[in-house]
Amino acid sequence: MDIRKLDDRLDASPQIALEDLKALAGLGYRSVISNRPDDEEPGQPSAAEVRAAAEAEGLAFRHIPVTGGNMGPEAVTAMRAALDELPGPVLGFCRSGTRTTCLWGLANAGQRPAEALIETARAAGYDLSPLKPRLERGPA
Repeated sequence: MDIRKLDDRLDASPQIALEDLKALAGLGYRSVISNRPDDEEPGQPSAAEVRAAAEAEGLAFRHIPVTGGNMGPEAVTAMRAALDELPGPVLGFCRSGTRTTCLWGLANAGQRPAEALIETARAAGYDLSPLKPRLERGPA
């Protein structure tokens, strides 16, 4: 697994396998967020399969699917709610970790300076600079 720290509550990762959930529980994660729509790629586990495997390991699960750059206010609000409600630490995943990181940044807009969010993401290997205007405007 390629896990990258974003803050004290959330780490981002590319797609996880169902068998990774046991390891994630062993690493101390308490929740998982999937930001991938079902059937985005052949062979990826469905949200229902990830939920079942996560819950079997005692992990909470939330599905907030987004595609590409389509991160509207509803998805951002859902991500903020998930980060507020789910027990941490939380692992969020999508195909590469980028959508999870973008949603994290947008969910924290207005609470943290845009430059700090961009730098944190950059340190984790993700580029939030195209979102700078949205991050500076504050909550979506």
